[in-house]
Amino acid sequence: MPTTASVQTDGHPRRKGRPRVSETAAPSLVDILNLVRTEQATTRQEIERRSELGRAVVADRLGTLLELGLVDESELGTATGGRAPRLVRFSADRGRILVATLDQTALGVGVADLAGSLLMEHHEATELTQPVSALAERLVTLFRWILERQSNPQLYGISISVPGAVSDGGETLFQRATPGVLPGWESFPLVETLVAAFNAPVWLRSSVETMTMGELHAGAGRNQRTMLLVKVGKRIGAGLASDGTLFRGAQGTVGLIGSIPVTIGDRTGTLEAMAGSDHIAQDGRLAAGNGASPVLAELARRGGDITALEVAQAAQMGDAAAIEILSQSGRLIGQVVATLANMLNPALIVLCGSIAQTNDILLASAREAIYGACHPLVSRDLQIIRSQMGSSSGLVGAAIVATEGLFAAPMLRDWIMSGHPQAHPLFQQMKNEIARRTVIKGDSVRPPDM
Repeated sequence: MPTTASVQTDGHPRRKGRPRVSETAAPSLVDILNLVRTEQATTRQEIERRSELGRAVVADRLGTLLELGLVDESELGTATGGRAPRLVRFSADRGRILVATLDQTALGVGVADLAGSLLMEHHEATELTQPVSALAERLVTLFRWILERQSNPQLYGISISVPGAVSDGGETLFQRATPGVLPGWESFPLVETLVAAFNAPVWLRSSVETMTMGELHAGAGRNQRTMLLVKVGKRIGAGLASDGTLFRGAQGTVGLIGSIPVTIGDRTGTLEAMAGSDHIAQDGRLAAGNGASPVLAELARRGGDITALEVAQAAQMGDAAAIEILSQSGRLIGQVVATLANMLNPALIVLCGSIAQTNDILLASAREAIYGACHPLVSRDLQIIRSQMGSSSGLVGAAIVATEGLFAAPMLRDWIMSGHPQAHPLFQQMKNEIARRTVIKGDSVRPPDM
């Protein structure tokens, strides 16, 4: 057997005395790694049984995965009459995933391990209306700041949550270009900028999708077969998870319920226009102007800005006009969601977004409308709650999006032999295309303004 160590793409030498396995081993490596990663098999015996591969093949593939640093066998399991078996564990700490959530008024960033567990997060106020170039520069600065504080800064991927729907567009592995998720974004290469700066594949998903994934894997949705998440803000959207899987639809644009027409009296408009945070703020300003809301009128008199959050706070203080504004929005949202519930029969409905999470009135009105309009068989065991994860759900969900992308069989087959997704041929092709033009300028690192 050869004794010369070969070198992996991440710079770590392979151990001496073991030949590199052929490319034909990739499918079985993928199968075994995902059995271990998802904890369907935790010992060599379980891997043999689940994979239906022979003992010698399993031993050889595990040897390769150990060399690549993707699994670990240092822990002993519980003995059942004989020698204690060695546990085969996924090495989630092998690399890192950078995650971010871009919202209308806030930017969140974090870092997760390869299991999707969030290790660090940071949130700050921002305006999504600012130039995309300025937002990208801040994002790159924060990501570099986070990586500098990691004991293992080896980066495997980047996942971004954005307010708008992200059409699938045939991107089955990772983003090959920046989609036009928001007006003005088409002219700025955000994805290409991140690839050039960090040499890692990038995923983009809508905030509703990432929050749904976060709740499903780390929040109230754990162990629930079917969950419906509704995000209430300037935009109103829904995410659906069934049997532990996010349903994305034909184009990846599931849940655009904000575009559904609703009616109040003689007024008709979309759900977003009639019940979203902009409408809540608008009605709050009207109530302040005509004196219907003493609390909001006093705020306006002092020169304060009346937003949806101020209306929610006034409602919590017992202001009748503010209570009616939020109740009306809750009823409209509940009517639309009830239709979804009757069709989908979810076990759990989670309401999220700053208005839903900081105010009991909108949640109570939505609950009343949903339970009142649902078939008894649908509402009998249905739970309707607010998110307990807050702004962290989008970051956790973004991490899960990246891990599922990285370790999906079609993606994993093309990089597992090298041990790092940088080696994926389509990613290499993308990097070569980006290298032909200058995408990012400067590389200064500074800590965020706290």
